Amino acid sequence: MTRRNLSWLLAILIFPVTLTAQTDDLLTRIWAGVQQSQSKFTTGCGTVTETRTSKLMEKPMVLHGKFCAEGTDRFMLEYTAPNPMRIRFNGNFLNVTTDGKTEVMDISGNVRRAQSTFSGEDSIENLKKNFTITAQENPREYELKLLPCSQGIRHKLNYLVVKLNKRDFFPRSVEVDGKSGVNSVFLFDMTSTGIKLPESTFEVIKTK
Repeated sequence: MTRRNLSWLLAILIFPVTLTAQTDDLLTRIWAGVQQSQSKFTTGCGTVTETRTSKLMEKPMVLHGKFCAEGTDRFMLEYTAPNPMRIRFNGNFLNVTTDGKTEVMDISGNVRRAQSTFSGEDSIENLKKNFTITAQENPREYELKLLPCSQGIRHKLNYLVVKLNKRDFFPRSVEVDGKSGVNSVFLFDMTSTGIKLPESTFEVIKTK
């Protein structure tokens, strides 16, 4: 997973509420459903499967793992196979651990930009400036496609596709297509919601 694709995945997962902020009736309905779901379920855990493709790869790489999220500022993603990796986000800090080594990143600037784009009072106007959003309703899910229209985002990202379960508005999948040439599709299966999670779940190192 490239750092840019990871940043966009985090933005979608922890600030999903206003992705649908437009005046279209379908988008308004989705937005209301996500808001209600977020207020009802403050924590969630489950399994994730990422399928990663690139022109430089002979065949797709498929990674399996688990994730947990709490509110909008705590997230854990841990791959167990085939390449073990642990990602923890807590507040302004992001830790990525591979091969026993942990990279510590202060991403406070990225967090503030994500908050201004995906949440808050001005997020609707910010989204209109940064993305063209289309939505469609399928039998089991809602699908949102975000095409960047601002130059600052367009040179990093081709598009985002978010699919939400119609029953509970939880994310079923997120597709991130980056300018790096890497496409990642994350499939999520929520297994528990609303449970108290140990503090260690989101414990991060804050100094390099």
